Amino acid sequence: MRWEFGRRSDNVEDKRGKKVSPGVIGGGIGGLILTLIAIFLGVDPAIINQIILQDDGYSGSTQTTSQPRDEMGQFVSVVLADTEDTWNSLFRRMGKNYREPRLVLFDDAVESACGYANAAVGPFYCPPDQKVYLDLSFFRDLKNKLGAPGDFARAYVVAHEVGHHVQNLMGISDQVRSVQNRVSQVEANKLSVKLELQADCFAGIWAHHAQRSRQILEPGDIEEALNAAASIGDDRLQRQSRGYVVPESFTHGSSAQRVKWFKRGIQSGSVDKCNTFAG
Repeated sequence: MRWEFGRRSDNVEDKRGKKVSPGVIGGGIGGLILTLIAIFLGVDPAIINQIILQDDGYSGSTQTTSQPRDEMGQFVSVVLADTEDTWNSLFRRMGKNYREPRLVLFDDAVESACGYANAAVGPFYCPPDQKVYLDLSFFRDLKNKLGAPGDFARAYVVAHEVGHHVQNLMGISDQVRSVQNRVSQVEANKLSVKLELQADCFAGIWAHHAQRSRQILEPGDIEEALNAAASIGDDRLQRQSRGYVVPESFTHGSSAQRVKWFKRGIQSGSVDKCNTFAG
């Protein structure tokens, strides 16, 4: 992937090296439990989080933007900037304004508006503060434990989380949560899968337009991303951890599904082609 001369994003918060301990409510399991209860009761989680954050002293306004100096940090900054360019352009075509997400780099654990999280949860997007959270050790695991090496595989991961931000801005995430509150756990899981697959498709859209506008791809890049998508399919992960697969418990989609929807995004470059909820 050709990234070295790309623009660096101004929306990176480098919090690596700062230790975080789980608090009593806002920073720990209590906050996550309250948020989950809010979701199941149909209460806007942002309201609960705002109460928690005020009580806990957390403030999203205490942002420190710092450009990473290490190679991997700069790589993430360039990929984020590239997603900004792509989605700003696409939102303008739709007659909308794109609010750029911030990306937080952290080590081991982090405090977000969604609660305390450690690196074991993997990269995630938090809707209340509109931030992507990433411990770069995940890229090492992606290569060594999941068998998905390569810079474009890593770029796919960032673009997928940004895809969740796009869903948030478009109101899709709220609609899905609203329906999940009224259905069984199995049906809620199916909706979660559709949400994740759409984020995969949105990641493909970024790759499509980035290639057309900035020629970022090198031979083998697409294969790296497809391999990454397949490596984090629910079926493959369950088979590795349990030795068997439970499809009704899927929350992200099978390897074949994730590959299919990423390919659809990169081939079409169209948001309209990413309706995973149709049918």
